[in-house]
Amino acid sequence: MRLLPILLIGLLFVSSSSLLAQKKNESYQLHISHATSPIVIDGAVDEPAWQAAEIASDFWMVLPMDTSRAHVRTEVRMAYDDHNVYLSAVCYHGNVAGPYIVESLRRDWAFGKNDNFIFFMDTFDDQTNGFTFGTNAAGAQWDGLLYEGGKANLSWDNKWTSSVRNYPDRYVLELAIPFKTIRYKRGITRWGINFSRQDLKTTEKSSWTPIQRQFPTASLALTGVLVWDQPPPQPGPNISLIPYALTGLTRDYQNNVPTQDRFNAGLDAKVAVTSSLNLDLTVNPDFSQVDVDQQVTNLDRYELFFPEKRQFFLENGDQFTNFGYATIRPFFSRRIGLGGVPIRFGARLSGKLNKDWRIGVMDMQTGRVDATGLPAQNFAVMALQRRVSARSNIGFMFVNKESLSYESVADKMLYSRYNRNLGLEYNLASANNLWSGKALYVKSFSPDQPGDDAVYAANLQYFSRKWLISGQVESVGKNYTAEAGYVPRRGYERGTASIGYTFLPTGSSVLNHGPTVTSTYFFDPAWRQSDNESVLTYAVTFRSRSVFTAWVATDYVRLLQPFDPTNTGRETLATGTEHNWTAWGTDFDSKPQSIFTYGFSSRYGGYYANGTRLNLTADLGFRFQPYVSLAASASYNDIRLPQPWGQTTFWLVGPRFDLTLTNKLYLTTFVQYNEQQKNMNVNARIQWRYKPASDFFLVYTDNYLPNSAQIGQDVPGFFSVKNRALVLKWTYWWNL
Repeated sequence: MRLLPILLIGLLFVSSSSLLAQKKNESYQLHISHATSPIVIDGAVDEPAWQAAEIASDFWMVLPMDTSRAHVRTEVRMAYDDHNVYLSAVCYHGNVAGPYIVESLRRDWAFGKNDNFIFFMDTFDDQTNGFTFGTNAAGAQWDGLLYEGGKANLSWDNKWTSSVRNYPDRYVLELAIPFKTIRYKRGITRWGINFSRQDLKTTEKSSWTPIQRQFPTASLALTGVLVWDQPPPQPGPNISLIPYALTGLTRDYQNNVPTQDRFNAGLDAKVAVTSSLNLDLTVNPDFSQVDVDQQVTNLDRYELFFPEKRQFFLENGDQFTNFGYATIRPFFSRRIGLGGVPIRFGARLSGKLNKDWRIGVMDMQTGRVDATGLPAQNFAVMALQRRVSARSNIGFMFVNKESLSYESVADKMLYSRYNRNLGLEYNLASANNLWSGKALYVKSFSPDQPGDDAVYAANLQYFSRKWLISGQVESVGKNYTAEAGYVPRRGYERGTASIGYTFLPTGSSVLNHGPTVTSTYFFDPAWRQSDNESVLTYAVTFRSRSVFTAWVATDYVRLLQPFDPTNTGRETLATGTEHNWTAWGTDFDSKPQSIFTYGFSSRYGGYYANGTRLNLTADLGFRFQPYVSLAASASYNDIRLPQPWGQTTFWLVGPRFDLTLTNKLYLTTFVQYNEQQKNMNVNARIQWRYKPASDFFLVYTDNYLPNSAQIGQDVPGFFSVKNRALVLKWTYWWNL
């Protein structure tokens, strides 16, 4: 591809120019010392240890403007003892009257909808990976893993304690994080650190270190320095056992299977090989308590992506799952153990070998599924990463999916004996956070696989306060396969370019506004154009934090395979047919500080076969803070095509109810009606966190089919039951 050498040269140039760059906020230093007295986590901050601790204050405003000190005052102190690192934050109210603003007491709340304090720790001082902890103003906890320089995975969960106390002019939080909960380099006396405060009443987001408003406060390249008076203590033997026991009832009405009892038990273990290298083990895991995926109306020609939420796969999971691009992933952990396939056991070694080297090795074993003839399979993955320059790295990955006891004729017809992927990538992240990019090569191996089985790709992006400029090229061979990955499309060449500009007015109700133009072209292996899409977007962000966006797009598609434009299993458009259309749309999200929030989006314009498509979506939210949060979303599609399709309409409706009696006891009920999939799902979950990282779950799941006449065993009403399950699960986190 002609653009590929240009992007590779750009990556090397930017990387070499960042070798000598110093950490931007090096001068922001907070000294941490051994606590002079015991610290009780009660939100009082009256211990002598806090009075002796150094204070981080005088925060910088990030929003609405990033050129002045914050108006809302925050004071942060840190200390440690032999077992925990402690933090206290005094968050004073601003000059706007009214109560604090929170969604609920639910864990891992949405950052933009809560008054909150969170902080970010770069425990290896590599500006790439770290941890984030914090609470909202009502005391609900937030924790996650930081990866790729500042992205947060909030599905990670671990042991720590916190307390929040509210006063007339402030709220105060204290937290204690065990050294056994985090990973850090032995002997290191410098951690990257930053503190972030959100005060929605004044619409102010602030940070201890100065951060330009286009960057998240989680950006590890922009942290200050936490200076230890001596290296953090080693946590000693660090072994955690996490057993679970599960019982429940299931019934399959659709296949006339009577009610069946269910009992299961298993064990996870975490072994700290070193303070920065962790071994995770699992035997007979179960993930029945994991949040259900949010359903969507699927009008795409290719498989949709749903993120991993299972706890075992998350710690250091970025090294596995973020290798490649969003639609070129040689490994995707959701391929393991879903769809009724049992996981028998697994192991994963991940973490830092030293300052420059990072490793991830995983091996998972699944069981045979007699109903489909799927043999037992083994998934083995190895990822190795070497840091180069300040924040960039070179990564290597090997993925092996192997079918075991591969003997029967059915197995050989339905499932491959093995599939392997070998890949190398270079990740660019400049020291000033303005440049990022990636260059990628992956090759697959399968029995009797012909050539054209490799991937070449590269991208480069420049993101400043006013400009966003990026380009990306991809080449995916028609015989490239990643059975343990996510690669929805093969056999194409792709080029994408984007340019955007942001206007920053002062003294108005508009915070920023500006256009972005993106153009994408696809070509088949013979270099004939198969798709292109060009989109012009104009976004306006108001000082209140509400956002309005309008867009217009032109599309061209030459089908490379038959496609049903309604995705309902009906007649298909023929391979080789060409389709052109223009469409426009709008999006709006209301200000998050209101008790009642809302948003809408619209799309209208052409569609396949000279048809039209109308899409209207609305999202509503209301909260009785801090205990009750109500939300509802509805999406309507009206597709009009020539015969034999005619007019097709879809509704997708999803109300959600959250009751949080405390920050340890939650009830969540989620209902999803998907007319396209002819399914209604009800998922209700009670979670009681009776100890840190130890839980009771009661989960009730129902799937219904519209029009009861389609199932032999009818239930009165419009819907009939397809299947139903009730599960009670207990977990306990035990530190040895």
